[in-house]
Amino acid sequence: MSASTRWQVDGTAAELYERVAERYILGPWAPGLVKLAALRAGERVLDVACGTGAVARVAAEQVGTSGSVTGLDSSPGMIAVARARDAVSGADIHWVERSAVNTGLAGRSFDVALCQQGLQFFPDKLAALREMHRVLVPGGRLALSVWRSTGIYNAAVGDALREMVGEDAARRFCASRDVPSHEELARLVADTPFRQTQLQVQRMTVRMPSLEDFVPAHLAGTPVATEIRAMGEPARVALGRGVAQRLRNYSDGIGVAFPEEVNVVTAIA
Repeated sequence: MSASTRWQVDGTAAELYERVAERYILGPWAPGLVKLAALRAGERVLDVACGTGAVARVAAEQVGTSGSVTGLDSSPGMIAVARARDAVSGADIHWVERSAVNTGLAGRSFDVALCQQGLQFFPDKLAALREMHRVLVPGGRLALSVWRSTGIYNAAVGDALREMVGEDAARRFCASRDVPSHEELARLVADTPFRQTQLQVQRMTVRMPSLEDFVPAHLAGTPVATEIRAMGEPARVALGRGVAQRLRNYSDGIGVAFPEEVNVVTAIA
C-alpha cells in the first residue's frame, strides 16, 4: 500500500490537521522553503500538495497583490479547509482540487513551483516532478522538501500506537515519513528536465506543548482519526502519556523540544 493511499483524511480531520499539524509540525518550515525559492513581487506561484495552505499563504505575502498563487491538492477536505480560512495580505490564492501528476494547468504558466512534504504521497513521483517542470516557464524555479527520516516524535507516536492500537494504525500514521532518501531524490530529479539541481538539509528545533493533550488532538487530524475517536478518554490520555514518556529526555518543562531535519531540492526549469 502506497503512502498516498495510507494517508487520507476526511473533512473533520482536515480541520484538526490545520489547527494542530500545520501549526506545530509543517507550518514552521514554510517560511524557510519559500525563502529558498527567492520569490519576487508579481510572480506566479504554484504550491503542489498545498494541504490547508501553509506554504501558499507565505508565498502570497511575498509576491504581493501584483502576483498570484495557486494551491493544488488532491484532498477535498484539505482544499475545503484552505478555502474557508481567512484571506492573507498579498496575492489572492486560487485553490484547485487536482492530482499532482495531472494538474490540468496550462504549460509554462508559473514562475515558481513549491512542494512541502508532498512528494512522498505521489503515486508516480517522477511524473509529478515532470508535471511541475511542464507548468513552469523556462528558467522557472522549483523548491521542494521531504523529511529526512521518521523523526523522533513520529517514531515515538508510532511505537505507542503499535502498543495500544495495532500495527496497521502505526503504519498508517508513519506513512507520511515514508520518503525518498537523499540519493533517491537526486536520482529522481536527474531523470527530469530540471537543471542546476541542488540538494541541501534544513534543520530546526521543533517545539510542542504538553503531549498528553497534544498527541490525541494531533492524531484526530490524521488517517488514524477513527481509531482515536473510538478510544475512551482514559485510553487517549494514556496514549499521550506513553508518547511523553518516550520523549522524556526532550522535555523543556512545558512540552518537548527536539531536532528535526528535512531534505530540500531546488532546481531550474
